[in-house]
Amino acid sequence: MRPARCTLLLCLGLATAACGTRKPLRKGEVRNLEQRSAAELLATLEHNGATAPRYYSAKADVSYKTNTDSKSFKAHIRLVKDSAAWLSVVPALGIEVARALLTPDSLLFMDKLHDTYWRGDTGEARRKFGMQPGLEMLQEALLGRPIGLDPAEKYRSDREDGVYTLTSKERKRFLRAAEDLSPGDTLPNDKDMREKRLERTLRKAGKKEAMVYKYWIDPDSMRTSRVSITDLAHDRMAEVRYAEWTTVEGTPLPATVTLSLSAPGQSVTGTLRLDRIQLHGPLNLPFHIPEKFKPLD
Repeated sequence: MRPARCTLLLCLGLATAACGTRKPLRKGEVRNLEQRSAAELLATLEHNGATAPRYYSAKADVSYKTNTDSKSFKAHIRLVKDSAAWLSVVPALGIEVARALLTPDSLLFMDKLHDTYWRGDTGEARRKFGMQPGLEMLQEALLGRPIGLDPAEKYRSDREDGVYTLTSKERKRFLRAAEDLSPGDTLPNDKDMREKRLERTLRKAGKKEAMVYKYWIDPDSMRTSRVSITDLAHDRMAEVRYAEWTTVEGTPLPATVTLSLSAPGQSVTGTLRLDRIQLHGPLNLPFHIPEKFKPLD
């Protein structure tokens, strides 16, 4: 996949976080945290993410790495909440080489270096490029939100390496779903066997998803520092890490966002170092395809 295209898709799809002002621990020191219930952590994350700016724009230094390649670019990002995200890739010489427009259900991409374009819904984008862009995930990542947090879901809380964690309880639900899909196919006293059957059964079913969400929460700021999303049925994982937070017009926002996507035999990691963040609108999201451009094969 060409570098500019891969960069845009990584940004649209989806560094260890250093949030707040936590003092570094001395070697071997373990930070003692008071226990907090899942309900308490969930309420705190909901409160912190209750308001989000309508408009967001920034300049970004983007670097990405795949199994076989690594590149760096500069990009302009514009976001209108729940409506659209616009990205423009501009290398060092300042000449735009690629542009993308993402809506809740569609993607429009233009490669100016090769005079090609692509348009389709997000499902078609997944089949074409091997990853499905998502406006909601990109939006929440840029704003430093706990991606995919569902107040109606059940979570379990824990403490891990000096931070709080909150993990969804999806696995038990899908163990039951697998048994319902294939009655008598599991051994009642063999947990490992049930989990293996779960993965195979869900793959065969094709219509069910087994997603597990985990959030790492900084104990000083009580903001999300890291999110992992694991697709048990298809052996895929996405991870977002937030670092170097800044405050813009009273709104805490991450200055560095690292996104990682992995699947069997594939991995891609991209880091966005964000600067000149503004929360004013309305924003112009221009997208015109010249007549000479051809559809991407």
